[in-house]
Amino acid sequence: MSVTKTQPKIETQRQTFTGVVVSDKMKDTAVVVIERYIKHAKYHKFMTKKTKLMAHDVGNTKKIGDKATIEACRPLSKNKSFKVIA
Repeated sequence: MSVTKTQPKIETQRQTFTGVVVSDKMKDTAVVVIERYIKHAKYHKFMTKKTKLMAHDVGNTKKIGDKATIEACRPLSKNKSFKVIA
């Protein structure tokens, strides 16, 4: 008879981003724009990059213009892999 030892579950840090809500028209979903200020690799010019991410927002608590913090989670739909945490 073999005895197996259970190992403690290791929790990993999930990706979090802070952005502004630009759309709340879908049910339980908010579209959040994240802006990054980066330097171009070749031309060394600084520019602002924008990324739109869909996030799960139960009860549509966030409205357009609100600041939202989102966290990565399992895929909830084809385009939605984040959830609103604040």
